[in-house]
Amino acid sequence: MLKEFKKFILRGNVIEMAVGIIIGFAFNKFITSFVNDVLMPPISLLIGKINFSNLYINLTNQNFDSLAAAEESGVPIIKYGLFINTLIDFLIVAFVLYVIITYYNKIKDRKNKEEVQSTPDTKVCPFCLSTINIKASRCPECTSELTN
Repeated sequence: MLKEFKKFILRGNVIEMAVGIIIGFAFNKFITSFVNDVLMPPISLLIGKINFSNLYINLTNQNFDSLAAAEESGVPIIKYGLFINTLIDFLIVAFVLYVIITYYNKIKDRKNKEEVQSTPDTKVCPFCLSTINIKASRCPECTSELTN
């Protein structure tokens, strides 16, 4: 069982997946910082200097000056401002992933077309229909003499 686990871990795709997850976490921090520190301040300035992260709905009759005060008192609140920030984070990540995947697929399709158009390394023997090297003058399967 230990040998199988070692074989599984050392496979290339498991390591690539781990690297992808680590990069994804770092990318998530980057996007969250971009939304909170770069994107939201100008948006809040445009719509009346509202800080989205401080928007909430108090589900009790008590009044609080800020989200922090409401959280500290332990009353039930709906933090819809943080939800708006998270939604914007998600939309940015989804758009970036869409662009990356679209670009990757274009490169992959271009590479596949180039491989199809490249000169083949093999040919088919007209006598036994086996695949042989393009430079062969005699078929290794049926020993027929081939004309190039």
